Amino acid sequence: MVDLSTSYLGLSLKNPLVASASPLSQKVSTVQALEQKGVAAVVVYSLFEEQITLESLKLHEDLMRTSDTFSEAHSGFPDLGLYRMGPEPYLDHLRDLKKSVGIPIIASLNGVSSGGWIDYAQKIEQTGVDALELNIYYLATNPEMTATQLEDNYLNLVSSIRQRIQIPLAVKLSPFFTSLPNFARKLTQAGANGLVLFNRFYQPDFDLENLEVVPHLVLSNSNELRLPLRWIAILFGKVKADFALTSGVHTAEDMLKALMAGANITMVASEFLQNGIDQAPKLINDLQAWLEAHEYSSVKQMIGSMSQQAVADPATFERVNYMKVLSTYR
Repeated sequence: MVDLSTSYLGLSLKNPLVASASPLSQKVSTVQALEQKGVAAVVVYSLFEEQITLESLKLHEDLMRTSDTFSEAHSGFPDLGLYRMGPEPYLDHLRDLKKSVGIPIIASLNGVSSGGWIDYAQKIEQTGVDALELNIYYLATNPEMTATQLEDNYLNLVSSIRQRIQIPLAVKLSPFFTSLPNFARKLTQAGANGLVLFNRFYQPDFDLENLEVVPHLVLSNSNELRLPLRWIAILFGKVKADFALTSGVHTAEDMLKALMAGANITMVASEFLQNGIDQAPKLINDLQAWLEAHEYSSVKQMIGSMSQQAVADPATFERVNYMKVLSTYR
């Protein structure tokens, strides 16, 4: 029997299939079902900095009803829709999940600035969750902001949260950094135990009839696997962190590629949302069947087996492959 177990952020997992942050974690019953279907851990949907800030503004407004300042502050926030729920219900939900399932629960905190809201990292830890994923979703739009300033903001945020918690900390990143390997190393030095590659920026669309900017959510497909696959293969062995590959994992073949690149785990959401959580046992069974057919004894044996750890000059390797790809078109 092939050993499917792996480790991530110091957690022992029965297999590398993890449910990434999504609406699937909003109900305890769904997380219980994910556990029954074989998923090894669940990342809970994010608590946003804006939710905590709004809660704080509301408290101040209640205390100072004679001031117009706070109504103006409220007006600076767009309608958050379902994310209007305050931070306390989120903490209660984490406690309920920990009581209801035996698999690791990883909380998610989404923010971009250093401020009082990061104290909630400590409150999240106190719920008993097994780890925290820091999802830094920020699109730099100010031409005056330099790359160094942006990276320093990220590093200060990671360092501040690391100082407040003892549980493992993963950082979910976008691919938009000038020198990702250098920045990834700095993140581990700031206290990150793991890196989740990559966050997906959701591009809005234009409504031409109403002349409005509208949100446009498109679920992933397997083609999106290539970007995190390449970077995990480059970073493996060069940055002291566990790696989670997210975006584009839909099949057992996708999982195998991620593991061979150097990922400790593969995170899945779109596949479950599109085709149901019954896909989980199929992914696990197909993974095991492939490993048995190719005479692997364990998942750990294959992690990083196709990374660029043994490549003396990965930059040159990438350029040569770029030239090779271009020459294949007919």
